[in-house]
Amino acid sequence: MKIVLVNPRGFCAGVRMAIDVVDQVLDILPDETLYVFHEIVHNRHVVERFEDRGVIFVETLDEVPEGSIVVFSAHGISPAIRTQAKERNLTAIDATCPLVTKVHSRAIRYARQGYQILLVGHKNHQEVIGTMGEAPEQTQIVESPECIKNLNIHDPDKLVYLTQTTLSVDDADEIVSALKDAFPNIKAPPTDDICYATTNRQHAVRQVSPMCDLVIVVGSKNSSNSVRLTEIAQNVGTAGRLIDDVRELDPAWYPTGEETIMLTAGASAPEDLVSAICRHFVKEHNATLHLADIFEESVEFGLPLTLKRMMESQGIDHADRRVRVEAPVISADEYGSVAVPLTISTGKSA
Repeated sequence: MKIVLVNPRGFCAGVRMAIDVVDQVLDILPDETLYVFHEIVHNRHVVERFEDRGVIFVETLDEVPEGSIVVFSAHGISPAIRTQAKERNLTAIDATCPLVTKVHSRAIRYARQGYQILLVGHKNHQEVIGTMGEAPEQTQIVESPECIKNLNIHDPDKLVYLTQTTLSVDDADEIVSALKDAFPNIKAPPTDDICYATTNRQHAVRQVSPMCDLVIVVGSKNSSNSVRLTEIAQNVGTAGRLIDDVRELDPAWYPTGEETIMLTAGASAPEDLVSAICRHFVKEHNATLHLADIFEESVEFGLPLTLKRMMESQGIDHADRRVRVEAPVISADEYGSVAVPLTISTGKSA
């Protein structure tokens, strides 16, 4: 059996930042009860690990006692939630991914310029709910090309589209193409809203999965980008399975034991879940590990301003604290074996 580990996979910088924010607040104020509005990221293991440390996840701010500390998740929130937090005298720390914040800023700018905004995405996803909240009267959600006929358009020459950052590139392209056909003068954002991490992980699956018998995606079922990775594998003709961890592996997926299996992870999935699966395959199936570097990602984000101020109030120097994401190092101790490099890289960098 061959296990092909693709890079990039797993945590993107936005997810790493959000998790790091919660970690640091817990370290700074160990005696305070910390609340997080929605799941900090869409991964069951990440949420459960924080719950074990006393973090309380809430779906409404009414559940947060007045004057408490609350962290806003990576997916972003609407202005109404910020206002409610102020009214409840909450110390709010914003862990919204900077790339989501960019889409929010565009929604605000286009709304001020009098545009109607067509937001391509899933209406029940927290990111879409937050973005729409920036200009609810001027925003309509487009989940599929079939939605276009039901749009209420005032001026077809004063339209702009934005997209959810974690969409499948293929799905987004299909919807955007249909929008352009319906409204030839619709305005596009200056740059693609789908984040680099989503695009890179999808491209890696699209490029490598045809060489494999099975694609295993590590991620939770409510993770949009993890679901998309699984769908992309299936769309190119390779069986794709989405699992939370090693316990969900099913030997019926690899009956001969001689299969080539691609292993990747959604942008909110911790790498230790990937390494546990590798150890299982090495131990139980004598698998060899192979590394496919498709894109080189080396990304840094700064800490949220509110967290910096909290550190300053506790006498903590944050000058050198940044969130950095790089490819994980494969070691025999962690993964059960070393990995043999494969030469299928595109040679591009994020």
